[in-house]
Amino acid sequence: MKELNRKNVQTNLYPERIIQFGEGNFLRAFVDWIVWNMNEKTDFKGSIVAVQPIAQGMIDSLNHQDCLYHLILKGLDKGVAVYKTQLIDVISRGLNPYTQFNEYLKLAENPDMRFIISNTTEAGIAFNPDDKFTDTPASSFPGKLTQLLYHRFKVFNGAADKGMIIFPCELIFLNGTNLMACIEKYIELWQLGEGFNEWFHTYCGVYNTLVDRIVPGYPRETADEIRSQIGYNDQLLAEGEIFHLWVIEAPQSVTDEFPADKAGMNVLFVPSEEPYHERKVTLLNGPHTVLSPVGYLYGLDTVRECVENKTMGAFIRKVMFEELLPTLHLPKEELEQFANDVLDRFRNPYIKHQVTSIMLNSFPKYKTRDLPGLKTYLERKGNLPTGLVLGLAAIITYYKGGKRGNDAIVVQDDEKIIEAVKNLWSTGDYREIAAGVLRNNYIWGEDLNQIPGLTEQIALYLQSIQEKGMKEVVKEVVNG
Repeated sequence: MKELNRKNVQTNLYPERIIQFGEGNFLRAFVDWIVWNMNEKTDFKGSIVAVQPIAQGMIDSLNHQDCLYHLILKGLDKGVAVYKTQLIDVISRGLNPYTQFNEYLKLAENPDMRFIISNTTEAGIAFNPDDKFTDTPASSFPGKLTQLLYHRFKVFNGAADKGMIIFPCELIFLNGTNLMACIEKYIELWQLGEGFNEWFHTYCGVYNTLVDRIVPGYPRETADEIRSQIGYNDQLLAEGEIFHLWVIEAPQSVTDEFPADKAGMNVLFVPSEEPYHERKVTLLNGPHTVLSPVGYLYGLDTVRECVENKTMGAFIRKVMFEELLPTLHLPKEELEQFANDVLDRFRNPYIKHQVTSIMLNSFPKYKTRDLPGLKTYLERKGNLPTGLVLGLAAIITYYKGGKRGNDAIVVQDDEKIIEAVKNLWSTGDYREIAAGVLRNNYIWGEDLNQIPGLTEQIALYLQSIQEKGMKEVVKEVVNG
């Protein structure tokens, strides 16, 4: 079997035009695939430089195989089973700004650079007042981005044609608006001057976006078989469903420069992405976030297993159709059709979407995906949505750590959050655990103990999960 590199496989290498913050499965299976299609089907002809947004990442692994990898797309397309494998060659190189800060800044000196794309999880777009301009690099993604933009401004003397088009893909509403606000805070904190501030606001565009494609984790069970079929030792295989949607709230001028729609991609440039965002986050990501910890503690490993299990399937439908769908404002028929389409995507027979891969940063995900629905449901119905509440109790239980059978539970989130939850579990008091998590301003930005009945309901579920097991608790919630 051959090593996967540019010596052993013929590839295209176009001028570097895109800086990408993030090197994980989603960006490689979604954005990079779209750019590959643009290169193949339009005159875009651009390469991507992948930047590692946190200290620990996989840039070294990416560079080891010359940033090449295979993407496997599989699922049902209009009722027809589709399985496609494609070599993606759009990433030219990867940089780690923590060890290559000067090389990172030099990206801003390239006159061909025009786009910045990111996916640093929901927790990534955040302002850190402790960041300093002289840090190499700043700790936060917006801080690193401000350093890069300022360097570009200085190198090109504020040239109008050297602004950047920025597409954040983090799954928070108004991701572009939030990112811009963080950059503005850094401009003020670091006293970068009115000239830079004016250049940024006049010649750079930070656009709200919505991304939608289910991307499972690394295909561990089938990786050897896939490598045998392709004939290359690819350690960075990525999988994705056939469905994809990228909604970008940007003017026609941006469409002309980034011709994804002309490449046949389901990329929409729209006046407002809000209705697309609300529908998708609530009815796809919201269920994902609660089914994952509940399903895992139930004893299931994949999204498909959860949907097809009689009791868990009923739980998921309860959350989707009874608790989340009524909180939305679009026509009921349209929402029900979308929800049923989501269930079909969850049932994709080709993809084993590990629930543990969805568990990264579960608290920020719950805050953005499920908490708004919980509040709206309570306001409209006068009682708490038991499925959503159980989902939060399951997250708290998962963050206790320990084992599920013979498998160690590995929690991945902000260390401050992990430590806080584990310290609360050490008290052995279910109500204190519930109240402590709900009052954690670092997680929520508010005290959720103020929500009537939530503290008591969470505490009850925490105790029930420990004493009865998740299977029995889910059955009780489903049977109401």
